Parts: sequence; structure tokens; C-alpha cells
Amino acid sequence: MRQWSGVIIVVAVLLGMAVSPVVAQAPGPSAPPAPASGSTIRIAYIDVQRVLARSSAGVAAREQLEREKAVMQREMDAKRQELEKLRDELEKKGPLMTADVRRERQEQFERKRRDAARQMDDFQKELEKKEQTLLQRVLQDLTGVIERVGKERGYYMVVEKRGASVLYASPDADLTDEIIRAYDQQAPKKTP
Repeated sequence: MRQWSGVIIVVAVLLGMAVSPVVAQAPGPSAPPAPASGSTIRIAYIDVQRVLARSSAGVAAREQLEREKAVMQREMDAKRQELEKLRDELEKKGPLMTADVRRERQEQFERKRRDAARQMDDFQKELEKKEQTLLQRVLQDLTGVIERVGKERGYYMVVEKRGASVLYASPDADLTDEIIRAYDQQAPKKTP
């Protein structure tokens, strides 16, 4: 009973239920302070993925990544065309080449193919790193906005919808659109 009493207090407080004095005296290190009589605990949630998809900073970060991806894609397309040209040359002119020339061209083709595959992996890792950096910057700015809006609106807690495993939430508790508006108002002077 002792280990469950802290959990019971937290659940009861979050649900706005009265807690009996016997249970309330049990130690619960993570139990939040009980609300004043008659007050309610307000909890809200946001969908961070929706904020990233719809906020101006999130859209700008995604557009920047898409531009960089397009540059990398053009470079990879050029390498692919070069490889296709070498392969076609080997297929069409290979039988007419001497064994040494054919082997040299085959080795050249394989070397360029490996280099292209390595470069593709490097591009992929670079894009992932840039995405993490840009999103981390947006999320860092977003944390301050969430805290400010949560305090202004008097919320006891604001959770992330997916990370908190919210099984049910009323649409009235969704602060996502308000966070997007507040973030966009704050963010025009900042670019990711």
C-alpha cells in the first residue's frame, strides 16, 4: 500500500478528486501539491509534430532542408548519368576492347559506383544531421513559448500528445494552434 499511495495521490489530484487524509499522509516524492479547495487542475497538450509542420519556423526549416536535398539530388543525378554512360560504353564497346582496356574500364566503373554509393550515404547523414540541428533549434525556441502560454493560461501541466501517451484528450485541452500563433508572432525576427 505504501508504494501505491503516491500513485493514488497523483491520480486523484490529476482527476480533481478529494484525497482522504490517511492516504494523503503517505510519502509520495513525485506527488504534486494538492490544489486549493475549490480550484481545478488544468492540463493541456500540444502536438509538436503539427507545430513543426504548420509554424512559420518549422515550414522554413523544412523548406531549407528541401533546397539542400535538391542540390544533393542534382549532384547524385549527374553521377548516375555518368555511371550509366560508362555502363553503356562497356556493354556496347566492351567486346571490341582489348582485355586490358575492358578490365580498366570495368574497374573505373566499379570505383565510380562505390564512390557514388559512399557519397549518397554521406549526403543522407548530412541531411539527417542538418534536420536534427534545425528541428532542435525550433524546439528550443518552442519550449519557451509553451512555458509562457502555459503560465499565462494557468495550466498545471502541458504535455506532448504523442510522447505522453495521451489516450484521450478533449479538443478543448489542445493548445497546439495557440502555440503555433504565439510562436509565429515571436519568430519573425529569427530564422533557423
